[in-house]
Amino acid sequence: MQTTSSTWTILDSAHAALRSAVAGVDDWSRPTPCEAWTVAQVLQHAAGDQQAYAATLGEGAFPSYDPFAPSGAFDGDALELIEPPLAAASLAFSRIAADAPAVAVPLPQGSLTAPIAVGAAALDAGVHAWDIAVATGQPSPIDDELATRLHAVALVIVEPLRGFAYADVLRGDDAGALGTLLRYLGRDPHWAPSL
Repeated sequence: MQTTSSTWTILDSAHAALRSAVAGVDDWSRPTPCEAWTVAQVLQHAAGDQQAYAATLGEGAFPSYDPFAPSGAFDGDALELIEPPLAAASLAFSRIAADAPAVAVPLPQGSLTAPIAVGAAALDAGVHAWDIAVATGQPSPIDDELATRLHAVALVIVEPLRGFAYADVLRGDDAGALGTLLRYLGRDPHWAPSL
């Protein structure tokens, strides 16, 4: 399956992480760090969010379902479900100049500078890649470099989204960029599905 490059490395890396996590899933019914959501629901949510970012920028339609109320049921191959929204988001952001001062995003903040808008889409894809990976026993698809870059974006956009898209900050002394990012987003870096 051919993938689309956006010219934004943060987004390309986050999309690669999501593809990798999705490709490694062997059980779509497993629980995830997203309370009450299965792996299939997180996949649908992540696909819908990327589709919304693309549609906000004029690339394709908005999702036909509510990404915040995913059904957990889908037909066909999961990569075929996720690839069109990832390709649309990559294409949409490839048209955005690096110095664009106001880029539309599907967030309550309204328009953001280009690096933050692209980073917001990357943060969404990246954190859900981690959710899917950890829920299915895979290693984290987010390396320290990407985690550091995503954390810088999170510091700018997350506060207005607390209680809706992100939980409260979790305190802890985890070493490493990934642990810092996850705790800031309200996720436990040591989360594991209960057996």
